[in-house]
Amino acid sequence: MSAAPSRKPRLPVHGVLLLDKPAGLSSNDALVRAKRRLNAKKAGHTGTLDPFATGLLPLCFGEATKFAQDLLNADKTYETTVRLGIRTSTGDTEGEVVSEQDAEGITLAEVKAALSRFVGEIDQVPPMHSALKRDGKPLYEYARAGIEVEREARRITIHDMTLLDFSPPFLTLRVSCSKGTYIRVLGEDIGETLGCGAHLHSLRRTRVGQLEISDASTLDDIEETDRSRGESILKPVDFLLSTFPAVHLSEDHAKRFMHGQRLSLEKEKLFVPEAAERVRVYAFVSQKLLGTALIRHGSVLAPDRLIMT
Repeated sequence: MSAAPSRKPRLPVHGVLLLDKPAGLSSNDALVRAKRRLNAKKAGHTGTLDPFATGLLPLCFGEATKFAQDLLNADKTYETTVRLGIRTSTGDTEGEVVSEQDAEGITLAEVKAALSRFVGEIDQVPPMHSALKRDGKPLYEYARAGIEVEREARRITIHDMTLLDFSPPFLTLRVSCSKGTYIRVLGEDIGETLGCGAHLHSLRRTRVGQLEISDASTLDDIEETDRSRGESILKPVDFLLSTFPAVHLSEDHAKRFMHGQRLSLEKEKLFVPEAAERVRVYAFVSQKLLGTALIRHGSVLAPDRLIMT
């Protein structure tokens, strides 16, 4: 009797994958597929996309997972098509139709006036079909059981909203917004303002912070490569830190830093750009990323998140 083939050991893989998530997969399902293809030990995503949505989903592997939190707080940009006149139970195409109303008579002027009301700081009530938790249970579990619970409105910011197309009953928008914005709710609220109801017909995320969909790879791109070529798709561990100023340490300073010691900027003659609050730190000779540091009281370099490879 032949022995069962041994499983390949999962190897340390470090870096960032900009994934163009397809429709029909949850963010976690997409992560699992990418992780399996790269045979990676540790991975995480930087905020979810609804299964029906497509677009930019940054995935972090290995040491890069330490910096995933920064993208959770980043601004996002979406392109969405709103179907006026039909409300659904989920606010998108996955729910059941709950009401219908003729929207063919709505004019471009009415649409533009409605959109203008949602630019800037607004209050938004999170949807029942979301992963937000109440008493330790996600809201979508209550929704599936037919229970609606009270939700507090949250203050969000719509930085910019551009009308890309209006072909009644559809309108297509590009929305740049703060973290925590639900585009499904925005579409529903626009429909309510127009007096006809609405739901999202499509949703695509095109930007997260400084990251662009044009740099993303698809699951097919990853699955059509072998492991070594698959890793070449990954961006380096410090890819998510590009907006932070860089500080380079001597060998002695680097050792002290990696042991968690704080360094005096003035005493050690370390240059940090004025007003910097957080920096990325490298070893001067090897140019290796050591981690990130916080600038305390404008004069101390305090280790924040350290790279262990």
